[in-house]
Amino acid sequence: MKLDNATRRRFLQASSLGVGSVALSGWMGVLANRAQAAAPTAKKAKNCILIWSEGGASHKDTLDLKPDSKGAGEFKPIKTSASGIEISEHLPKLATHMHEGVLVRSMSTPEGAHARARYHLHTGYREGQGGLTYPSLGAIAASEIGSDKAAMPNFVAIGGRSFGAGFLGPKYQPLLVQDATKGVEDLKTLVSDKQFSNRTGLLEEMEKAFYHDYSAGAAIDHKTTYERAVKLMQSKEAKAFDLGGEPAANKAKYGSGKFAEGVLMARRLVEVGVPFVEVSLGGWDTHADNFDRVKNLSTQVDNAVGALLTDLKERGLLDSTLVIWMGEFGRTPNINNRGAKPGRDHYPKAWSLAMFGGGLKGGRVVGKTDKEGASVAERPVKTGDFLATVCDVLGIDHTKENEAVSGRPIRIVDKGNVPFTKEII
Repeated sequence: MKLDNATRRRFLQASSLGVGSVALSGWMGVLANRAQAAAPTAKKAKNCILIWSEGGASHKDTLDLKPDSKGAGEFKPIKTSASGIEISEHLPKLATHMHEGVLVRSMSTPEGAHARARYHLHTGYREGQGGLTYPSLGAIAASEIGSDKAAMPNFVAIGGRSFGAGFLGPKYQPLLVQDATKGVEDLKTLVSDKQFSNRTGLLEEMEKAFYHDYSAGAAIDHKTTYERAVKLMQSKEAKAFDLGGEPAANKAKYGSGKFAEGVLMARRLVEVGVPFVEVSLGGWDTHADNFDRVKNLSTQVDNAVGALLTDLKERGLLDSTLVIWMGEFGRTPNINNRGAKPGRDHYPKAWSLAMFGGGLKGGRVVGKTDKEGASVAERPVKTGDFLATVCDVLGIDHTKENEAVSGRPIRIVDKGNVPFTKEII
């Protein structure tokens, strides 16, 4: 530890005057505080990619297998690159990255209906709570770590549905890409750049008086959306949406189909500075034919996310990018036999998710379920605990209060939630 000149002089003066042990102990406290202040702090991730399993993946068939339990199912656990951690045999590529990942096996959440659970897991609040529409994690990230000056959107949602900015307003709404194979259509103008600039300038002049006289919410929202679209159309970074520029060999590593191309697009977007990207894969609501469907879906996730983690690592982006794989809940530990092919039902009481990169100390497991995978046996994690942790990893103060339309202060993460950051960073 180095001391500045003033501190060194005061220390030497105290020593020359024969300062006793009591005074010296006070100086030791000062020195300890200086050392702590000078110590390097944990790096914060700059980006987040959320891989969303629409419908809720079965934890007992993916990340928390219980081969000796009653509802064990058909899959076998395999070893991973992290000592002592095993996951499904249908996730072999993710298994090779487990030393860079953290499994949370003790999620326990309150909502068991799809729509309400999706809302809760995205926002940290329950639908209808306080009569407000709350911002999703992606909108929070756009607001807190995004750039207002960036030409690219700060929040992009690819495939499926997504939750938006709520009371934060249109400025932090996601850009929705329904089909990554088509990219973002209508980005190219039908006229020359000069004509386009002239036309947008004329429109701005014509609308100035209107905005001055009518500062209604709808008018402001329209102006915000229009300005974002123009900025994006003129951006050179917008080429990230065009997967045609990606080498065929690299595209093949991600697999085929809309989800694979969505994950590839997510990597390209992070490379050009988009702080939050969500990619959805539907089909996980496996009330029937659970095992064939989970096998197929797991293979899609394994190929695409495995390739994503490898690419991020090779490009030096994994430490600065947090990758999350999760859904709205888990599936019942017991198998139902209502149909010809058995399935699993909704189960928010105990389930799992995975996190990779982002500066995490990999090869770790947070929490534990009982021998049947039916209840949390150690370290229960609530929705707010998880979201507070993600905020910490991204350098966002989860206790910060944003102002709702009514003027009411609303915390980013509701009170009473405790992050588990210290266990994984």
